[in-house]
Amino acid sequence: MNIGIVGLGLIGGSMAKAYKKAGAAVLGCDRDRVVTDFAKMAEAIDGELDESHFRSCDVIFLAITPHEAVKWLTENAPGIPAETLVIDCCGTKRLICDAGFSLSRRYGFTFVGGHPMAGRHRGGFKNSRADLFKGASMALVPEKCDDILLLERLKKLFTTIGFERVIVTTAEKHDEIIAFTSQMTHLVSNAFIKSDTAMKDEKAIAGGSYRDFTRVAYLNEDMWTELFIENRDNLKRELDTLLSELGRYEKALEADDPDELRRLLAEGRQRKSEVEKICG
Repeated sequence: MNIGIVGLGLIGGSMAKAYKKAGAAVLGCDRDRVVTDFAKMAEAIDGELDESHFRSCDVIFLAITPHEAVKWLTENAPGIPAETLVIDCCGTKRLICDAGFSLSRRYGFTFVGGHPMAGRHRGGFKNSRADLFKGASMALVPEKCDDILLLERLKKLFTTIGFERVIVTTAEKHDEIIAFTSQMTHLVSNAFIKSDTAMKDEKAIAGGSYRDFTRVAYLNEDMWTELFIENRDNLKRELDTLLSELGRYEKALEADDPDELRRLLAEGRQRKSEVEKICG
């Protein structure tokens, strides 16, 4: 199997290492030439990916931001052969899937939207690892959901490097759900850590909940700004819901009303129990 990877950060670098470990031939490139050269020295890739190698690639992964992925596809789609599968790894799906499906229909190759549900709070190739995807889920957005041969090919492609589940969805549903499950957690954590109390020395008082909650506050502001803005309709709706709920807790505290606060806390605990039953 021959793999091409555009973007050698945390996700692209981890894919390169994982596929190399699985025995694939891997070509890769990054906008930072130093990263590409380092990936070669680290033997994460066998060589540099460019347009002359597209025909030899069974799959090309776009492990870059949505706007970068659209730009790369627009510029390179004419040179991608029909037998090559192109899969993006962007954190939102509507923009890249609209462009990817349109270009793939025009030029004859197959495009599938993708989002690896795995990561670390520090990015970059230096933090990439071959086992990053072990036990993780891979969300996929094919243009058509009834191509059984393609779905089987995709499942084998991702289970080969450790993914446990392959989830097929639509771009719209993906972006709606990811606003809650990923984007809100990053946004709230990033805002929470701005409290002046965070700068005080008594960190021994903090427990595991503090460390878990603030871990994702350490984020790449350029990448996450692009993702938040692209998905702002879904993210704004979730943020409005959160602010409304927090307002209820605030009113209970202001009123010194333990009965209302207890009711709100029990309501949240019950919702968590319901979610666990549904999601496992």
